[in-house]
Amino acid sequence: MAVFPGVKAALLTYAAHVLAVLAAGAVLVWSIYFRGGLAFEASNKSLIFNIHPVLMLIGFIIIGSEAIMSYKTLPWSHEVNKTIHLVLHAIALVLGAVGVYAAFKFHNESGIDNLYSLHSWIGIGTISLYGIQWIFGFVTFFFPGLSPALRRKSLPWHVLFGVFVYVLAIATAELGFLEKLTFLESSGLYKYSPEAFLVNFTALVVIFLGASVVLSAIAPANVDAPHGYTAVSEN
Repeated sequence: MAVFPGVKAALLTYAAHVLAVLAAGAVLVWSIYFRGGLAFEASNKSLIFNIHPVLMLIGFIIIGSEAIMSYKTLPWSHEVNKTIHLVLHAIALVLGAVGVYAAFKFHNESGIDNLYSLHSWIGIGTISLYGIQWIFGFVTFFFPGLSPALRRKSLPWHVLFGVFVYVLAIATAELGFLEKLTFLESSGLYKYSPEAFLVNFTALVVIFLGASVVLSAIAPANVDAPHGYTAVSEN
């Protein structure tokens, strides 16, 4: 079903790509320039934490966004696009898992409790659901693959659940930005400082990125197309 009559998904994916570049640049500037850099091993444990927002935004959300939009942005066959969709989601899942590991490592080495906040609860749930969604998609549409009739019936649920998990990922990121900025401000960061502005700006860009990706997923690839995703073939 189209989002708005006459609106093609390509227009929304162009906006999403611009927003993704802005978000990636902003989180790198924040983590490297304002927060001092990235490291898995460091006496300054904050450098370990900095890996978390970088990988969760660039690795998990942005690459996951590209996976969602791959059916709309790539000019190749359905089978090729399906494989790219699968691989990009796998990369996003792995990088997201490493990002979660970085947060646990920072907490453990800093003597901070784990899984005490809403951000962490929803985050663990989101990446778990993401993994379940990937396994379901792999088994249903890739290998061994269900019959064409069952794949056609499963596709709307696969898309719906995928969009739901993606929205959860965006919501988790927003909670993470809010939580981290609150901690920084309670530790002395001026509320109207350039760093505080950058964090809020990044969070706002991520909201618009998520909206663009979700709308592109449900918009038709062409104005005449009846729905967003290509119909399952009989092969």
